[in-house]
Amino acid sequence: MNPKIIIIDDEYNARFGMKKALSKEKYEIEEAENGIVALEKIPVFAPDIAFLDLNMPQMNGITTLQKINELENPPLVIVVTAHGSEKIAVDSMKKGAYDYIAKPYDVEELRIITRNALEKLSLLRENIQLKEKINLQDSFGELIGESKAMQRVYDMIQKVANTDVTVLITGENGTGKELVAREIHKRSSRVKGKFVPVNCASVPENLIESELFGTEKGAFTDARERKGKLEEANKGTLFLDEIGDMGVNMQAKVLRVLNDRIFERLGGNISVEADVRFISATNKDLDIEIEEENFREDLYYRIKVVDVVMPPLRERSTDIPLLAEHFLRLFCKKHKKNIENISPKGLQFLIDYCWPGNVRELKNTIEKMVVLADSNKITEQDLPENITQGNFKKSYSSPSSDTILNLWQNYIDTNKCSFKNAKRAFVREFEKVFIVEKLKKHQGNITQTANTLGIPRQSLQQKLRELAINAREFTKE
Repeated sequence: MNPKIIIIDDEYNARFGMKKALSKEKYEIEEAENGIVALEKIPVFAPDIAFLDLNMPQMNGITTLQKINELENPPLVIVVTAHGSEKIAVDSMKKGAYDYIAKPYDVEELRIITRNALEKLSLLRENIQLKEKINLQDSFGELIGESKAMQRVYDMIQKVANTDVTVLITGENGTGKELVAREIHKRSSRVKGKFVPVNCASVPENLIESELFGTEKGAFTDARERKGKLEEANKGTLFLDEIGDMGVNMQAKVLRVLNDRIFERLGGNISVEADVRFISATNKDLDIEIEEENFREDLYYRIKVVDVVMPPLRERSTDIPLLAEHFLRLFCKKHKKNIENISPKGLQFLIDYCWPGNVRELKNTIEKMVVLADSNKITEQDLPENITQGNFKKSYSSPSSDTILNLWQNYIDTNKCSFKNAKRAFVREFEKVFIVEKLKKHQGNITQTANTLGIPRQSLQQKLRELAINAREFTKE
C-alpha cells in the first residue's frame, strides 16, 4: 500500500502547493481545512503522516496536535509554521510532534523530511512487531516458532488448556511434545497442582504399575508403602510420555482409571480417587499400533479427546533462524561465551538440513558450536560435517531402470492416458510398488523398512495409510 498523508491547513493555496510538491511520489493525499475536519477524517483515512499548520482558526494547531495524539493509531505529525516561529515549532515537538518545517519551505526539503518520517514510522512498526513476537514467545514458555504450523499448536493450547479434556500430543522425537504438555498445565486451572511426567518407554514393564499406582507394604519382597505418580499428580496433571510403548495389560488398568477415576495401590484393596488430568504423548502412529494389536482401541479414543500434532522441524524451517538465535543466546549465557551471531551462510546450512532429531538435535548442535567456537561469530566452518557436506536427505537404493520402465508402460497401456495425465497417478503407483518391495524384504517390519528408506518411522506409517498398504500382510508367519 502507498503511504498516506493528510495536509491540515486553513489556506487552500498552501494545501494545493504542498500536495503538488509531493505528487511526484506515490502517496495517497487527503486534505482538511481545519483541526475539526482533520479529527473526523484521520480515523477513517488512517494517514501515516499529518502535516499540520499551527496558525488556524476555530482550533489552533497545538490543540489539534494534542487531540490527534490521543487517537488510537495517530499519524506522525510534522508541524508547519511561519518563518521566524521556530521556537513555537520546537515547543510543539515537546508536545508530541515528530518534526517541523517552516514556510516558505524548499520543495526538496519537504520531500526529504517526508521520506525520513516514513522511515522512522517503518522502524517504529518493526519494533512493535518484534515486541509482539517476543511477547508471543514469552507467553508460550519454551515453545519457539512463528510458522503457521506452530501458530496452530499455540491455538490448540489456548483452546484446551482451561478444560479437563484428555489430550494426545503426537510427533517425532525431539519436536517438543513435553513442552506442549507443560504449557497446557501452566495455563490450566490445575496450575497449583503438580505436573508429573512419566516416560512409559523408560520404565520396565514389570515396574510401570507400581510407578503409576504406588505400592502397599508387603506387596512384594521388600516392598514399602509408597505413593505412585497418580497420587503425586493429585489436583494436577499426569503426563504419560511415549504411551505407545506401554504394555497392553497396563493399558487396560490405565483405561479403568480414566473411566472410573479410581485405582488401588499395588498389593492393596482400598480405592484411591484419581483427581488428575491426563495428557499423553507418542511418536508412534497409534492407528498402526492398533492394527498390529499393540495398542487398545478403546484406550486410544479415551486419551484422544483432543489431539495436538507437533510438526517436525523440517516442515517449519522458517522457525530455524529464531530457534538458532534463541539457543545461541541461551548457551552463550550458560557457557559464558560472547558470540554475536551465526553467519548468513552458516544459517543457510542450518535451514537446508533435514534435522532428523528435530529441535533437540538443533539445540545440541548449537550448544556444541558455542562451546567449541574460537571467535565471536559462528560460521559454516564451525558446523558439523553431516550438516555441511550435503547430508540433507538419507539416500536409499532404487529399483532397476527396467522395473521402472515396465511399470510405467504397464500403467500407460492399462489406463490409456497421456504422459501428462498419467504422471501423478504413476508416481503413486511407483511409490506403492517400491515400498511393498522393501516391506517384503523386511517381512513387514515397519522400523527396518523405514531405516532402509531413510525416512522416520512415522512418515512411513503415514505413507502406508495414504497408499492403503497393510504391513501385516508381509509379516512372516
